[in-house]
Amino acid sequence: MAFTVTTPAPDAFVGILWRAGPGPNRRADRYRRRPVPVDRLSPLDASFLHAEDAVSHMHIGSIAVFEGPPPPFADVLDMVRGKLTLVPRYRQVVRFVPFDLGRPVWVDDPHFALDYHLRHSALPAPGDSRQLRALTGRVMSQQLDRTKPLWEIWMVEALSDNRWAMVAKTHHALVDGISGTDLLAVIMDLAPEAEPVPPDDWSPRPSPSRSELAARAVVELVRSPYEQLRAVRSTTRLPRHALGQALDVARGLSSMAGLVRPTPRSSLNGPLGPHRRYGWAATSVDEVKRIRKSLGGTFNDVVLAAITGGFRDLLVSRGESVNRVVRSLVPVSVRPRAADGLAVGDGTLCNRVSAMFAELPVGISDAEERLQALSVQMEGLKESQEALAGEALTSLSGFAPPMLLALGMRVATRVAQRNVNTVTTNVPGPQFPLYVLGRRMLEAYPYVPLAGQVRIGVAIFSYDGKVAFGVTSDGDGPSDLDVLLGGIERGMDELLARCH
Repeated sequence: MAFTVTTPAPDAFVGILWRAGPGPNRRADRYRRRPVPVDRLSPLDASFLHAEDAVSHMHIGSIAVFEGPPPPFADVLDMVRGKLTLVPRYRQVVRFVPFDLGRPVWVDDPHFALDYHLRHSALPAPGDSRQLRALTGRVMSQQLDRTKPLWEIWMVEALSDNRWAMVAKTHHALVDGISGTDLLAVIMDLAPEAEPVPPDDWSPRPSPSRSELAARAVVELVRSPYEQLRAVRSTTRLPRHALGQALDVARGLSSMAGLVRPTPRSSLNGPLGPHRRYGWAATSVDEVKRIRKSLGGTFNDVVLAAITGGFRDLLVSRGESVNRVVRSLVPVSVRPRAADGLAVGDGTLCNRVSAMFAELPVGISDAEERLQALSVQMEGLKESQEALAGEALTSLSGFAPPMLLALGMRVATRVAQRNVNTVTTNVPGPQFPLYVLGRRMLEAYPYVPLAGQVRIGVAIFSYDGKVAFGVTSDGDGPSDLDVLLGGIERGMDELLARCH
C-alpha cells in the first residue's frame, strides 16, 4: 500500500554548533554531548504525519496466514529481535522540530521495548476467517503511538485448520508499499530452514535536544535557497532533457486539471469515524494472466475491472445511481525498475510513490466492456504523464517552509479528496513461498488506510500465485462490505467466462 524523496545527507554543520559554545568547559562539554547526525523525514513522509488525525490513521498493514503449529512466542521475539539489525528504522521514533521550523527527524528510541511492539493473541473457537477479519479491524482502528517506533506485529494463534497469523501495521511515514514488500522479505526466510539470527549489539545513540533540532532547522532554512539554485544549475546542464521533462509535467498537470470537477454525491464519501471494517476477496495470478491473454489489457487493468464490478454491485445494493464514474486515486511507484518492468527496492525506507486518477466505469454493465474501457483510459493516463506531474508537485514541497507544508497537507486532505471516491493500490509481492521459523506463509492480505472523505479503500497484493484484494471501510458507515467483496469475485468470474 512517491517522488524522488531521498533523505538529506548528515548535517555537516553540527560540528560548528558545538565548537562555538561559550564558557571554560567548552572542551569537556564537547565530549559529553557530541551532536549526532539525524535523518530528516522527506516532504512526502512528513505529509503522512500531518494528514493524520483522530479518525484518519495513516498506517498500512498486512495479514499473513501460516501453516501450523505456531512457534513459541519467545522464539518469535528472538527472531524479530535479530532481524531488527537489518531495519534500524524500526527502533527509531519521530521527533518534531520546535515551532515547525523544519520537518520532523528520526532518532533512536532510548526506551525501545520489543515486547511492546510484538504482541500475542488468539482467536476463540472455531478461529475462522470472519473472526480474523474482525480482529484485524479492531487492531487497525487504533492509532499508533507517536512516542514510540511506528509499528506493531500481532501474533494470532488458534486459526482453524491448524493455522496461525501475523497482523502487521506500520505507519505510512515509515515506508511505502514497495518498501514494505522488501521488509516482509527481511523478516521472513526464503527456505524452511531458518537463517541464523545475527547477534544484537544495538544501543541507542543520544537524541538531539530541542535547541539542537531548532538550530539545525534554522541552518537548513538558510541553506535551502542555495540548494534550489544548485538543483537548477544541475538541470540546465542538460537543457534538452530538462525541456522534455517540463513538457511531460505540463501534460500531466493538464490531465490532473479534471480533478477540480467534483463527482456526484455518494455514500462512498463523507466524514470518517475512528473505527474500521476489513475483509478480503481472492483470485489467482494464473486467472488474471488468462484474462489478459484472451481479452487484452494489463494486470492492473484486469484487477481494476474486477474492482469496478464490485463498486457497481455496492452502489446498486444501496439504491444509488450507477450513471456515473467512481474516481479512484491509484498510487504509482516511481522506484527504479528492473529489466522485467517490476519496481525494485533501492535500500531506502522513505516513500517513493506518485499517483494517477482513474475513473472506474461503474455505469458499464458488461464486464468485458468495462475492461476495454479501463485499458484505453489507463493507457491514456500513462501517456499524459499524470504520475510525473504528481511527482513534480510533491517534490516542490521540499522547498516549502515546513509550517506551510503541515498546514497545506491538512487542507489538501480534506478539500482534494472530496473529488476522489476511493483509493486502489496494487503492490506486486514475491511469487515464491516465504517462511517464518520453518512455517510456510500460505496467504497474505494487504491493508490500506482511509483519510479525508474517502470511506472505502482497496489494496491488491500478489503472492506465490495468489492475488488478494484487501478492502478497508469506515466502521461507522454501512455494514455491507461483503457486497463489495462478493462483487469483486463476481467481476473476475464474469471476465473468466468471456475468455476463449
